[in-house]
Amino acid sequence: MPRGALSAIGAAAVLSIALTSCSSSSGPATSTGATGKSGGALVVGVTSDPDTLFPWKATQFTAVNVLQNIYGTLTEFDKDLNVVPGLAESWQASEDGKKLTLTLRKGVTFGDGSAFDSKDVKASLEKIMDEKTAAVARASLASVKSVEAPDESTVVLELTGPDAALPANLATVNMAMLSSDDTEEKLNATPNGTGPFTLGKRVPSQSLTLARNDKYWGAEKPKVGSVEFRVIPDESSIVSAMQSGNVQLAVFNDPLVAQTAQGGGTITVTKTPQLSYHALQLNAQRGDLKDVNVRLAIQCAIDRKQVLDTAALGEGEVTGPITAPAFKSDPTKRPCPTRDLAKAAEYLGKAGKSGGVTVKAIVSQGEYATSVNEAQNLKAQLAEAKITLDLEVLESGAFVDRWVAADFDAAVALNGGRPDPDGSYGRYFTSKGNLNKVAGYSSPELDKLFAEGKATTDPAARKAIYEKVSAELEANAPWIWLFTSYTYTGTTSNVSGFVPMVSGSLQYLRTTSVA
Repeated sequence: MPRGALSAIGAAAVLSIALTSCSSSSGPATSTGATGKSGGALVVGVTSDPDTLFPWKATQFTAVNVLQNIYGTLTEFDKDLNVVPGLAESWQASEDGKKLTLTLRKGVTFGDGSAFDSKDVKASLEKIMDEKTAAVARASLASVKSVEAPDESTVVLELTGPDAALPANLATVNMAMLSSDDTEEKLNATPNGTGPFTLGKRVPSQSLTLARNDKYWGAEKPKVGSVEFRVIPDESSIVSAMQSGNVQLAVFNDPLVAQTAQGGGTITVTKTPQLSYHALQLNAQRGDLKDVNVRLAIQCAIDRKQVLDTAALGEGEVTGPITAPAFKSDPTKRPCPTRDLAKAAEYLGKAGKSGGVTVKAIVSQGEYATSVNEAQNLKAQLAEAKITLDLEVLESGAFVDRWVAADFDAAVALNGGRPDPDGSYGRYFTSKGNLNKVAGYSSPELDKLFAEGKATTDPAARKAIYEKVSAELEANAPWIWLFTSYTYTGTTSNVSGFVPMVSGSLQYLRTTSVA
């Protein structure tokens, strides 16, 4: 897919995200071109083991990809990022936007055989909203005052005001609907969802196998009998496993590995632009980074194109904060649109740090392939501006633990993007956002802008608001946004029906078949 393809997506997505109404009598959108026998086993190569099986706390990519195939959400995204019905077959907003009524599907069951109904939705949403739960998507429900369940198939959300982002925010696995009887401890051992697969067998650090859920509510049942996520820490080794027939599908981050896979002749590689973004995340509550001038010095000292070229062979594009197609930031509208060492020195001087600063940065090794190369290039560039980047390389689970705890000065990170900017950043950069500790920055202006962005459903008005959000973020440099890139989905010749998504989701494993 060409680099410009992202800009073609989203007009329809914006309209469907708006808080109006939606209904459907069918299941989620599926690939109509997939054919093949029902059954068989699909083996997916992954570089890391899921760090949690509890969907409300999942941030690691592997965990998210596994859990979105086990659990269901009230709404879903189709392949074009339109918001479509999920466990809620329809929803309707009141005229004043202060009430959202959801009509639930009937006949849906959890993996343990228990029935799904409105009491499960009410319990799930209220627990996500409870600060004690530490759900990573809690801020996405900030507009919800109360949740009522007048009957088994109806849920009414009372809102503080219109929330245009809510339908899209309900579509993430961090908003998974759980049985009201389940607990985090129980689900971390035995997941229990309404999705197309159930947990089969897990061998920690080696593999996790999902079994087809024959009672899945969707119009089309999964085509394979099982999906095994096999942990192979190195992407090149995954290619070897695919060439030998032991793995049938994998998603690569390293373009060099993708080229190698494609060149072998036995693997088909599909290139897909991503909403996720590479960034140097700065913790504005730590040390010298409390000074905006130090953060701006770091921003001005980095040539983003050089990081992209060095770490990802130029496969991608320099980005601003917002990658969602309908709201996309202009990366030239920042204090230093190109590298400017003189400006960096000027900012350090304003901070009283002309002699330089040292920033400790954590780096994940294993979750995505380009991380260490990015970090080393950033370190080399910043050194020329008298900024020392002291790198600490961690395995993915340890990195996530440190990241969630905000136990870092800086983090070299690949962060997942979303179709709506509120879902992407409201939880980070608002004063009451539940991940604001991780972001380390908020302001009254950002609070005001994010509130305005949710309050209107007009696409043009929302775009103008999020342009201001982007400008505010760039002017204060809490993070240094670097680039967006691609994923490369490799499949062997006997695999068909998988649909890669710009969100990075593996939800279309449900339509994948193995001949």
